[in-house]
Amino acid sequence: MPFISRNPYTEEVLREYPSHDWDTIEARLAAARLAFLRWRETTYAERARVLHEIATALREDLETYATTITQEMGKPIKQARAEIEKCARGLDYFADNLDRMLQPIEVETEAHKSYIAFQPLGVILAIMPWNFPFWQAVRFAAPAIAAGNVVVLKPAPNTPNCAVMLRDAFDQGGSEESLLYNLFVEVEMIPDIIRHPAIAAVTFTGSTRAGREVARIAGESLKKCVLELGGSDAAIILPDADLDRAVAQCLFGRYQNTGQSCIAMKRFIVDSLVYDEFVERFVEQSRALRMGDPMDEETDIGPLARADLRENLHRQVQESIEMGAEVHLGGAIPDGRGYFYPPTVLTNISPAMPVWAEETFGPVAPIMPVNSRYEAVQVANATRYGLGASVFTENLRLGEDIARNRLEVGNAFVNHYVFSDPRLPFGGVRESGFGRELSVFGLREFVNIKTVYIT
Repeated sequence: MPFISRNPYTEEVLREYPSHDWDTIEARLAAARLAFLRWRETTYAERARVLHEIATALREDLETYATTITQEMGKPIKQARAEIEKCARGLDYFADNLDRMLQPIEVETEAHKSYIAFQPLGVILAIMPWNFPFWQAVRFAAPAIAAGNVVVLKPAPNTPNCAVMLRDAFDQGGSEESLLYNLFVEVEMIPDIIRHPAIAAVTFTGSTRAGREVARIAGESLKKCVLELGGSDAAIILPDADLDRAVAQCLFGRYQNTGQSCIAMKRFIVDSLVYDEFVERFVEQSRALRMGDPMDEETDIGPLARADLRENLHRQVQESIEMGAEVHLGGAIPDGRGYFYPPTVLTNISPAMPVWAEETFGPVAPIMPVNSRYEAVQVANATRYGLGASVFTENLRLGEDIARNRLEVGNAFVNHYVFSDPRLPFGGVRESGFGRELSVFGLREFVNIKTVYIT
């Protein structure tokens, strides 16, 4: 089965790539292993230079890379540009800080000298999704490569062009060896690739169901894995929240990337004292968003990435309506070409409804009232996921207490939608996965933390 690049706006096939056979897979894994043996010997200064050069390559041809994203998965072009720039910032961050992050940590013991050293593991397999086809890969690859590893990327079947372009950008880093290799492989082949002796560890971003399988196979092979899985992030709006800021943040947090994000706000929990006003403002401003050609600078909502994703989202909405949800906006598949789904706002929500109990990957916003901050936290935590959550309040002491001590998530934000930042660790708990990407914690996920003791 080929990897098919299809424009979700025009529904036209852009290009097809044949799946790799085992001879190709073996050759690329062997090349990656050889590249690692050389790359691990490079100085920190050389690694930093290469990462900076990759960032420069992305910036110098930003429009081409951004257009590739938009044409292949439908992200509005202004957001695609922001994705490429974020990749460049991430690469620069690890280039500037890898020396500090990898310096041995001295520990005073009875020895003449004792310390903790950090060594790369080897070739890391990355199984990545389609919704941020550049950033998801760079988010993992930048710290992994900074640490001295080499990356083998298995991209999503619907974004092969992005994977090819990303590989080209990495090859412009000026390293003597390639640091990122693509594998266009069928799902059935992934278990044997994880087990392959050339693979030292694996990272996976995607569904909880698939993540369980990756973890099982990696565990059987005694290989380190990091999982960044699904999310059903809550946004709590307390009665003293600045509604101008809260609504603006919630709009972007829900509709960025047409709602196709693991850390998008997916459940809105609003204190009853401001519930009616919040709903009115949110509906009004959702209605004002422009849906259309993602290459248009004025477009806010592009098409969903695939037809099957739209079908599943519509199923979730329709089943929730049948269970009693009230539609304030949207809720119907529009006529015409392109995999569009309009901004959809629902109230009269019960926890059993699919739009609340399941992860919704699209522009759907269910809103539920609560009567206290205690109830709000209880409702926010009543999910099998634990990726991110936000709380909106003018009482920053209270907001910090809720974020730090009450919300059972890996990323808790006050008065802001959740986002990833190279300087901060990113990941979840419970069925949102384990391990961390980004920051010093992400860099050290794929190193051997070695004790050295000298008497």
